[in-house]
Amino acid sequence: MERQIALLRGINLGPRNRIAMADLRELLAGAGFEDVRTYRQSGNVVLSSNAKPDDVARECEQLIEEAFGLDIAVVTRTRRQLAQVVKHNPLGKVAKNPKRYQVSFLATKAPAELVRRLESAVVEPERLTIVGREIYAWHPEGIARSKLWAVLAGRQLGVTATARNWTTVTKLLELAAE
Repeated sequence: MERQIALLRGINLGPRNRIAMADLRELLAGAGFEDVRTYRQSGNVVLSSNAKPDDVARECEQLIEEAFGLDIAVVTRTRRQLAQVVKHNPLGKVAKNPKRYQVSFLATKAPAELVRRLESAVVEPERLTIVGREIYAWHPEGIARSKLWAVLAGRQLGVTATARNWTTVTKLLELAAE
């Protein structure tokens, strides 16, 4: 069985899309996933499965729809893939506050049009690097007024994506290694 990380998009942010992590763990364990663990309340799940990551994502989405009546996108990475995300860390020398350093995990590679939109939204001193299916973004002044974050967080990306700050990314890798 391979350790995988399932990242749910847009749950438990405000009053919408509420899912208790205990209920989510129970649902996924009941569906046959093993060693199911969650981190925080924002839809970070570490589990074991023999299925391919894309199949895990689809199954999680279907289970959540059936159990909670919510249409939630799920992006998955294997433990090895997440280890590569952390190893790459292309903005590590400039991103000094891990809570303002975001990684957006995409279901597929970013299309060229999206890359152009993201690059045009960067305002100094922000930084942006795209590596494979991950977008690393440094928001030293926060995300509240960031044009880049507005594009990254929007549903008009043209690709399923969800973001986590660097603290969460590294914690998920630790959990997946246990």
